[in-house]
Formats: sequence, C-alpha cells, structure tokens
Amino acid sequence: MIGLSVTARIALLGFALALLSNLVVMGFVWRQTHDVAIDTVRRETTEQSDAMRAVFAAGGLAAVTNAIKKARAPGDHTLLLAVIDRDGRRVAGFAPDVISVPWVPTAFRVADIDGTPRTTDVGYTLYPIGERWLLTGRSLDLVAAEQQAIERALALAVLLSLAFGVIAGLVMARYVAGRLDRIAAVVEAVREGDLSRRVATVGGRGDAFDRLSVRLNAMLGKLEGVMAELRVVTDSLAHDLRSPLARLRTKTEQAVLISDPALREAALGGLLVETDLVMRMLTMVIEISRSESASRNRFTMVAPADLVEEIAELYEPVAEEAGFDFVTAIDDRPAPLPLHRELLSQAITNLVDNALKHASAGGQVTLRIVRIARGIAIQVEDRGPGIAAADRARALKRFVRLDSARSTPGAGLGMALIEAVARLHGGGFELADNRPGLVARIVLPE
Repeated sequence: MIGLSVTARIALLGFALALLSNLVVMGFVWRQTHDVAIDTVRRETTEQSDAMRAVFAAGGLAAVTNAIKKARAPGDHTLLLAVIDRDGRRVAGFAPDVISVPWVPTAFRVADIDGTPRTTDVGYTLYPIGERWLLTGRSLDLVAAEQQAIERALALAVLLSLAFGVIAGLVMARYVAGRLDRIAAVVEAVREGDLSRRVATVGGRGDAFDRLSVRLNAMLGKLEGVMAELRVVTDSLAHDLRSPLARLRTKTEQAVLISDPALREAALGGLLVETDLVMRMLTMVIEISRSESASRNRFTMVAPADLVEEIAELYEPVAEEAGFDFVTAIDDRPAPLPLHRELLSQAITNLVDNALKHASAGGQVTLRIVRIARGIAIQVEDRGPGIAAADRARALKRFVRLDSARSTPGAGLGMALIEAVARLHGGGFELADNRPGLVARIVLPE
C-alpha cells in the first residue's frame, strides 16, 4: 500500500471489510441451508420408513405394497420407496428395476446408490422386512437445485453489497479526509506562525475527531497564551533590565575615574547593589520558568503543616530582628499531599519576605495553615498598608510594581512566581484584605 493516499487506503479497507464480512455471511447461510435441507430429508425418510415397517408388521407385504402406491405424490420423481429382493431387483414401489447397495440394515445415510440415474447422492434407509428389504429415501437433486439457487442469490447479494461497500468506503474516506484536512490546515497555519486559528467541531457529535479538535484547540490556546506571555516577559525584561544596566555602566565608569581608594570602594559597593538587582531579576525569571515546566514526577508526599513549621522556624529570628511579632498558626493538620517541596517552599518564603518587607515595622506577621472549602490554604497575614482591591489582579502580573512598592528594591516577579507554583499544584493564589493589612493565600486542592 506504499504510495496510496489516506483516502485510497480507507476506501480499500472498507472494500476489504465488506468482502470479508459478506463471504463469512454467505458461507454461514449456505452451510445452514444445506444442513437444514439434509435434516429435513433425514426426518421425512426416517418417519416414512418407520411407518412402512409398522404397516408390514400389521398387514404383511400386500399392505406395504398398497401403502407404497399411495405414498408418492403426482410428479414427485425424487422419492425412492420400494420393496427390493435379495438380488437387488425391485418387487414393488418407486425405484430403478435393479439397484446395488450394501445389504445390511442402515439408518439414514447419504450415499450414491448404483443403478439410480441421479446426478447427486441419495439420502436413504434400508431395513429388512421378512425375506425382502424396504428401501426408503429421496434423491438430493431438489436439495442441490435449492442450494444452487441460494448460491446464486448469495453471489448477487455479495456483488451488490461490495458495490455498496465501495461507495460507503469512498464516502467514509471523503469524510475522514475532510476532517483531517481541516486539522492539517490549522497545524500548517501554526507552522507559519498563526496561533489564532482553531479547528471547527461538528456540534453535537462528539466523535473522535471532535475530541481531537477540542484537545488541539486547548493546546493551541495554551500555546498562544504562553507565547503572548513570553513576548510580555521578553519586552518587560528588556525594559526593566535597561535601567539597572545603564546605572551599572555609569557607576562603573565613575568608579574607574575615581582615584581616592575610599570613594572607589564606596562606588564599587554601589556596583554590587545594582549587580545583585539584575541577578535577582534573572533568578526569579528562571524560577518561574522552572515552576511552569516542572514535571509532576518530582512531587513527593509532604505534610503541609510540617513544611509550614519548618519555614516558620527559619523566619522567627529574622522577623524578631526586624522588629516583627512572628506568629505561626496551625489551624489544621491535613494528611500528606503530593507536592513539589522545593518550589512550594520557595513560594511560601517569598510570601514571608514580602510581608516583612512591606508591612509596618513593629507589627505582626502570621504564617497560617487552615482548611477552607476549596482545599488547604497556606497564607501569610500582615498589618501593613495592604493592596487595594482594584490593584490585586495587576499585582500578580510579571514585572508589575505598584506605586507603594517602588521605594523598595525588587523586580516585580515575586507574586508571579507564587502564582505559577500554585498553578503547578492545581490550586491558586489569592490576595485578600486583612483589615488592616494583606492576606496572601496559596490554595492547594486536597
């Protein structure tokens, strides 16, 4: 089948299946009709033989001869019903004058009887009655004729069904080719860079092509979103790196021109600050990419409450040194969940860092784990200025820094990383009002 198109292959497959199925049906029907015809002859012959032997037992040879004369219907030339002597000569009845059979009592059998001018076998029984033999049977000429008629009808039916099979194969091939062509057109458009094309589905059918189209459209939608986000990230990264790199270049030039060692040392310290900012931005972008591409085979069973307690133990002295009252609230201890321990730990520590950075000094920061309707919530609560409800969606976007945060160093990527980690776990990231302050919540489904 090398070189055949998909349409030709499907049409040929439809033709082959039609041919095979019809041959099977024809063979089954032929065999069944043949068996039924032979069984009918056997039953009729056996019943007639039993009846004639009963007549002989009651009335002797004369009664049998009289009964045989009445047994044959007009025009029925297939019936064999006769009394035969030991030499094979017909004494009475309907049979050739001389026949040759094995002279032993015989229940119903199908065989050729010498002396009968028949082209087919005979189904017969042979039993002794007194000093003679009773031959009861029927030529299978009629059965053979019926079989031939059935065979001709089946052959015609096979030809017609094959013709319909070819037509059906071509129709099916045309349908399949049309659906595949639509999918191929969308794939070709994607190859050319157009991610907006989608595969149309046939409403209400829900067949395999529709399921494939839905999955392909979902993949293209996600890919389009990723590409759009990638463009935003690339543009934002280029824009946000321009300022620190320009400052880094300026301070480098200034440090080169300074002759005083003390002033040069101070200028080099400024270089380190700008370099750290650039490194943090690049590191956060890498962390976000890792979280979005992480495989679930990296997940391990982790008790969320134990993880929260470990992080709290690390941050308590840091918070106290910064003048905060750090509180750990374990409101629930859920069973271990499949989690990416490293990335989830990074997301929780980002929440705590943000709270310590933006909350008012001397206030309270709470790291809490609690069960809610949607699953398990790991949240950090502070008493700082918070984020206005209108700005919360924008605060989760990459490289976005609200006006209240522009006075502190940062890249505007921390919230985006936390949201990416939450999505990786099938959950979400929310911001809520703490009255006063902010509640930053990671929701994990159970």
